Amino acid sequence: MLKQRIITALLLVPVALYGVFMLPLWGFALFIQGVLMLGAWEWSPLMGVRRISARIAYTLFVGAIIGVLSWLAPYEHLWEGGELSKLIYYTILAGGVWWVVALAMIVNYPSSRRMWSRTRAIVGVFGLLIFIPTWAALVTVRSIDIDESRFFGGWVVLFILLLVWAADVGAYFAGVRYGRNKMMPAVSPGKTMEGLCGGVTLAFVVMMVVAHWTKVPADQFTGYYLTGLFTVVASVFGDLNESMFKRSAGVKDSGSILPGHGGILDRIDSLTAAVPIFTLAYLEFLH
Repeated sequence: MLKQRIITALLLVPVALYGVFMLPLWGFALFIQGVLMLGAWEWSPLMGVRRISARIAYTLFVGAIIGVLSWLAPYEHLWEGGELSKLIYYTILAGGVWWVVALAMIVNYPSSRRMWSRTRAIVGVFGLLIFIPTWAALVTVRSIDIDESRFFGGWVVLFILLLVWAADVGAYFAGVRYGRNKMMPAVSPGKTMEGLCGGVTLAFVVMMVVAHWTKVPADQFTGYYLTGLFTVVASVFGDLNESMFKRSAGVKDSGSILPGHGGILDRIDSLTAAVPIFTLAYLEFLH
């Protein structure tokens, strides 16, 4: 299983890097839209939607909302006078609010299951609050200072990816080696407090290396490390959030498109929480 995961990851990384650095902003936005629509397709069974036609309808609905957003907030006008488009900002903010609610639901699971178990529509709304702000946040980050440097936003996206990957890898190996105390067994029995500490530790190593390499000014250290910490913690709860809905639906993996990894949603669950939180923290502490 580990070998299969590594092989799949080695194939996916070049695709991700090409999308982040080589595509123009509009191409990157379409690329992310496609990935998130695949995520929406895999989310629909967690809503209890099994019919192919209904799954297609939900997937297209997510894609249509993203399309309307990109029309109302054109890429060339995302930033005006150094300020982010209000529509895009409030979309990302809605995602931030959702993750606060999701955190409360995760902590209170399985009691919180009563909140959504009676109707599939509310789980569909949760999906919108996951996918739409993620798209808005990724496009925002990719567009940072794009007029001055074509690749700056790409490096910031890569930084977020590195934090999420470090948190995942550190948690996996620390959990296997030292894991004793379950973090939230009702949601994800395999996750431990030791794994969490290992993930946060490795992510902080990444932050320190990047800070040294990019020469982050000393007066920005507090904002920089707070932004990184919020991002890493959010990535953990993004993973737990999907685990919660999969457990409620009786599903092990969201799909099988990625050998050794499960579905697309299984790979981007951490990112869907990390990116909106990073963007909000960046706008608050660093922009």
